[in-house]
Amino acid sequence: MINKVTLIGNLGGDPEIRHLENGTAVGRFSLATNENYKDKEGNWQKQTEWHNVVVWRELADRAEKQLKKGMMVYVEGKISYRKYSGQDGVERNVTDIVANTLRILEKLEGSGSDSRFPAADQQMRSTGGSTMPADAPPPAAEGDDLPF
Repeated sequence: MINKVTLIGNLGGDPEIRHLENGTAVGRFSLATNENYKDKEGNWQKQTEWHNVVVWRELADRAEKQLKKGMMVYVEGKISYRKYSGQDGVERNVTDIVANTLRILEKLEGSGSDSRFPAADQQMRSTGGSTMPADAPPPAAEGDDLPF
């Protein structure tokens, strides 16, 4: 089974970072993605979808230091659903994207790079406690026993 989401969009605001009692950092930010299409009259329409993104630990620390409202970012992670009761007692459903990869898709201040996309050594992702470049190929599977 797979639960994987890939988004490229712009931050709707600066990330909100907090620390749990045990010191673990958790951050939240909204991400806008746009889709352009022609309606039945042939006019171009733009549809914006808003996503709630959650980042944990090192990604939350990095988001706090580097992300600002309006920045374009690449986010990879999984969909997570949760319920909670508001102060008014009404139960609400929330859909979050829990990110495990985050890459800034624009020039960082002071990087000295002319490229809109930072070099791989500037952008790292954390996966299961290990750190690897965001654009590194996935590890090779042992054996080729694929069912197709």
